[in-house]
Amino acid sequence: MYLVHIGIATMDWVPVVFVTFKVLVLGTGMYFAIKWHYDQGENGQRGAVLRAGGKMAAVFMLSLLCVGLLAFVVSRMVGLDLSLP
Repeated sequence: MYLVHIGIATMDWVPVVFVTFKVLVLGTGMYFAIKWHYDQGENGQRGAVLRAGGKMAAVFMLSLLCVGLLAFVVSRMVGLDLSLP
């Protein structure tokens, strides 16, 4: 049962609040991560920062590929039809 308050159902505001919170938290985290890396680069360790960033990007892409393949294999094992129309 929906509780109606000013014409808006109670459950309609939940995604708005959660998405807003997620955007604020991730935006703040990205800001401070970029600021920290920029400050580290000013200290003369620019090469080390670039290498670390490259390594992290490679690890992220590799883990993304592994999760995608795992999802594909599990979905095929369960019997989902993954063929294109």
